[in-house]
Amino acid sequence: MRSYIYDTLRAAICMRTLDQAFDSKDEISQMVKDHLKQSFDDYGFQILQALVTDLSPNNRVRDAMNEINASKRIKEASYQKAEGEKLLKVKRAEAEAESMYLQGVGVARSRHAIMDGLKESIVGFSNSVDGASHKDVMDLLILTQYFDTLQDVGSKGKTVFLPSDNNQTRNGLLQAQASYNL
Repeated sequence: MRSYIYDTLRAAICMRTLDQAFDSKDEISQMVKDHLKQSFDDYGFQILQALVTDLSPNNRVRDAMNEINASKRIKEASYQKAEGEKLLKVKRAEAEAESMYLQGVGVARSRHAIMDGLKESIVGFSNSVDGASHKDVMDLLILTQYFDTLQDVGSKGKTVFLPSDNNQTRNGLLQAQASYNL
């Protein structure tokens, strides 16, 4: 009886990989039962059930399988970690791009509001002062902005020497800003 069982098991397992053999124990049990039923009916034995409860490969084979499974898990974990890092970088870049876009929109709206206010100031001042030309109003506006800039620079606690010429002032402020950013 044992020889029949071993012969049937060898035939069933040889057709499969070890992983497939572990996964298909029920199919192997059914094959053993069918084969034994045919063989033992002639001897008067009736086979009701043939159970395959455990497959025990050689220790070296089992160790190799464990190593393969561990390697697969490590590979999958590395892949998942890399995908997570990629997703974080993409989301961080998207958030930074959105932030820059919104800052640009804010600056544009701020400048637009300043221009609208300046326009209203020029028109209002020109209408209220007789004989004032647009050039006079613009000069006054530039002088006001110049003093506002001086006040803003002075509030930061830095000492800045400015020439009296507006072009030199502008160039000096741009150079100071450039050297400050370095």
